[in-house]
Amino acid sequence: MTVQTRAYLDHNATSPIRPEVAAAMTRAFDLVGNPSSVHAEGRAARAAIESARDQVARLVGAKSKNVIFTSGGTEAANMVLSPSFRRLGERGSTTLLLGATEHPCGLNGHRFAPADVEIVPVDAQGIVDLTWLAPRLKEPGEGRILASIQLANNETGIIQPIAEIAHLVHAEGGLLHVDAVQAAGKLAIDMAALGADAVTLSAHKIGGPKGAGAVILASDQFEIADRLIRGGGQERGHRAGTENVAAIAGFGEAAAIAARSLDEEAGRLRLLRDEAERALRRLAPDAVIIAEQSSRLPNTFAFAIPGLKAETALIAFDLHGISLSSGSACSSGKVRRSHVLAAMGVDPALADGVLRVSLGWTSTKEHVARFAETCERVVDTLYKRKASAA
Repeated sequence: MTVQTRAYLDHNATSPIRPEVAAAMTRAFDLVGNPSSVHAEGRAARAAIESARDQVARLVGAKSKNVIFTSGGTEAANMVLSPSFRRLGERGSTTLLLGATEHPCGLNGHRFAPADVEIVPVDAQGIVDLTWLAPRLKEPGEGRILASIQLANNETGIIQPIAEIAHLVHAEGGLLHVDAVQAAGKLAIDMAALGADAVTLSAHKIGGPKGAGAVILASDQFEIADRLIRGGGQERGHRAGTENVAAIAGFGEAAAIAARSLDEEAGRLRLLRDEAERALRRLAPDAVIIAEQSSRLPNTFAFAIPGLKAETALIAFDLHGISLSSGSACSSGKVRRSHVLAAMGVDPALADGVLRVSLGWTSTKEHVARFAETCERVVDTLYKRKASAA
């Protein structure tokens, strides 16, 4: 009897670690020195970190000296979403504008007082409402605005018009942070072209290790004056604590692979995603693909079959060896109503059934075929139940 392996289609939650990354981390484990030490062992560990810093910087078109390593995307957001993030010689921000569909690490991880935070609405396609944002930025006030907008949403894959948003924000003297955690490795990212003053990344979304991330500043003319983690002078004084050399080395290797294979991999994943969507349409013509007309990541689609609850469907797919998700994986492992879909005005009854397929470097045509086969079983079961109930 042949044992069928599972089809992992949840790369937006975490992408399996690449073999090359694991190898880079294994080599780094043999670096015994503290990277802050001046002896040969310390210099070797420091060299591994600085090599990774270069690799991560190249992924987003930045300079390596402006990369600050953190424990992940959540810490990175907590670090930069602070009133003390500012241009050198200027005052910090007094107001934070957050997109309504931001990741919880942005919505809940900032360091602003609740009264100083405003939510930027999105339209039915999940796009930031520029007709709301533009006049809000022009409102008179004594302070500076910091806006934080995802480049691409983790639940729906929707891509925001960041360059246009940056133009509006900068025209009124504000700053822009871009959460590029989901976009990295799937879209070409150039900080200057985007107009981002800061970008945050996470290694485990691109085939790197869990527990490594980065804040990347647009230039050395920016600072985060209020340190989130205080102590020694590591990370050029931005973040204290001995660096996680192995995780950082793995992050760098993952970033280098993502940069090398970006166009080819994006094209491959788009073909797989489109085939999965076509299969879903054939099997369930009344299925709804969320924001189907919006610009989306090439690897992601969120869908609902009317009458099917997400929790029931997740269990059914899981029992057939298919790993999907519903909403964000950063929600205590529970299936709960998505704030992203609520912000988009998706009917609650439909939102309760939304599932996400997110492909990645391990995804194959065979995985898509198994997804289609399982869809057929789930849909048949659903309609048989409906018929018997009638």
